[in-house]
Amino acid sequence: MKMPPLGVWLPFHNNKELEQNESIHHFSVLFGELRDKGSQVTMQTDAKPKEEEEDACTSETTEKGDSESTSTSGNAMGSTATQDSSSISNGNDNTEEEGEMVDLKIIWNKIKYDLRIPLESTGARLKEKIHSLTGLPPAMQKVMYKGLVPEDKTLREMKVTSGAKIMVVGSTINDVLAVSTPKEVVQQEAKADENKKEPLCRQKQHRKVLDKGKPEDVMPAIKGTKERLPTVPLSGMYNKSGGKVRLTFKLEQDQLWIGTKERTEKVPMGSIKNVVSEPIEDHEDYHMMAFQLGPTEASQYWVYWVPTQFVDAIKDTVLGKWQYF
Repeated sequence: MKMPPLGVWLPFHNNKELEQNESIHHFSVLFGELRDKGSQVTMQTDAKPKEEEEDACTSETTEKGDSESTSTSGNAMGSTATQDSSSISNGNDNTEEEGEMVDLKIIWNKIKYDLRIPLESTGARLKEKIHSLTGLPPAMQKVMYKGLVPEDKTLREMKVTSGAKIMVVGSTINDVLAVSTPKEVVQQEAKADENKKEPLCRQKQHRKVLDKGKPEDVMPAIKGTKERLPTVPLSGMYNKSGGKVRLTFKLEQDQLWIGTKERTEKVPMGSIKNVVSEPIEDHEDYHMMAFQLGPTEASQYWVYWVPTQFVDAIKDTVLGKWQYF
């Protein structure tokens, strides 16, 4: 077999080589493109964390700015509220100082007090100020300036001027309680006085009545017994002037009728402060008895020759202790 001429094989051989070179070249191109794409991907991947960090820093800066602005506005609002409350408080505290003021002289119980008060204050407000000065409750005050001060009018309407004298009359609660002595205290004091003094029947003022002797028409006495009040008046007794007296107990009306020849006094039992009695010497089955009609012993109404069996019943009935035997 004849071999082709050398000139023929060389081109064929060169073509093969050319194809290989082209393939290598094509692969190199592809590899270069892939490498370029890979570097771009890597660069994009590396860039994303940086962008995220920049975004995070930006968000943190924004949040800080928002929080600072919020706190600043909060502080501003707080300071504004504080200023508002301060102004309201000062308005309440200085209410008395607003408007035209007058200086008054308050006179109570011979004591003078200085008082500065707005001219637009009412009589009721004036009483409150007087209460703070004297301790005298407004309800117990009688305030006078050219007559009785009305509570609903202002000092301006009453034409009160600076330097005016305001007269106040009234008693404190302690003074009232000191005067209003309970009935039990009066009774205890009376018993203490009885123990200190000589027997009543020996005193001169009673002796002149007792020396007249026992009345003939007096009710009989039963010594050592206690009886309820009789249904008829107790009669035949003497009063302090030596005249005849009778006692009638009107239980349905809660009254004690003290009858004499001249008149009959109807005394409410609730008004009788105390009842005291003492046996008459040498006639212990009869008592001398006093009904205290007022706050002092000078108001005692004396009755002599009271049968002893009715003494306890009389005291219990008048002083509010009812007893039935």
